[in-house]
Amino acid sequence: MTPLISLRTILPILTAAALLAGCSDDPPTPAEKAAAAVVPGAPPGGAADVAASNATASNVKESNDLIEFVYTYPREAAAIPDLAAWLASDRAAKRDALIAAARRDKAAAEKAGFPYHAHSHLQTWQRMTNTPRFLSLSAEIQTYAGGAHGMTGFETLLWDRNRAKRLKPLDLFTSGEAFDAAIRDRFCAGIKRAKAAKGILREEAPDSPFGQCPPASAQTVWLGSSDGRYLDRMTIAIAPYEIGPFAEGSYRINVPVTGALVGAVKDEFKRDFLPIN
Repeated sequence: MTPLISLRTILPILTAAALLAGCSDDPPTPAEKAAAAVVPGAPPGGAADVAASNATASNVKESNDLIEFVYTYPREAAAIPDLAAWLASDRAAKRDALIAAARRDKAAAEKAGFPYHAHSHLQTWQRMTNTPRFLSLSAEIQTYAGGAHGMTGFETLLWDRNRAKRLKPLDLFTSGEAFDAAIRDRFCAGIKRAKAAKGILREEAPDSPFGQCPPASAQTVWLGSSDGRYLDRMTIAIAPYEIGPFAEGSYRINVPVTGALVGAVKDEFKRDFLPIN
């Protein structure tokens, strides 16, 4: 006769089984996902997919007696492995250049008996827009290299998902000359309005350093979107000294995306723009 199993014996077994069943529904941890993505037979690109899904915004800051360094970019950029790798490389290159220049100037200042003031590079990438095809980023950069004042600069980039490639906004146009011709009148009028808004009403002599409206293609172009689908907004960022003395500061000129501008776009990108007219 088969012996009966006592209640005292079976209870621990049932409890353990229940615990195991409950644990089996727990979602895998990021570390478990990462480990599974690199085992033999895992789907191609699995590791990159895991890294992208777990990406967070990057915010690197460093401050000491030699330098102040800041370099940030948003989660949308961190979630694209190739773009995140480029941004990390750009960050490292700019930090290395800052340290090298700071060490050189610090040594020169000490040799001459002058005080040394920490050099700085503060760069913040921000999302302009994130359409199905493009992630558009803008950056404002504040730098100081020991002079009478710091400087403001700008950068721009587009990540083209269709080509898995980093582009500049002007790469979308047939040429810089065609881009300039399409927006020149509105761009130059925008500069005059921006100066007037700052109370600068004087007219510069045509032969003066700031007497001519500069080509927009020589400035920093930021592309944006009002609906998250099409590129239909554009801003031209202008650094100090480009159209006026340092005291005037920088400018951001909004220029409409017109049919004439879209006419200067390369054929492969035309469907990604939406003109206002």
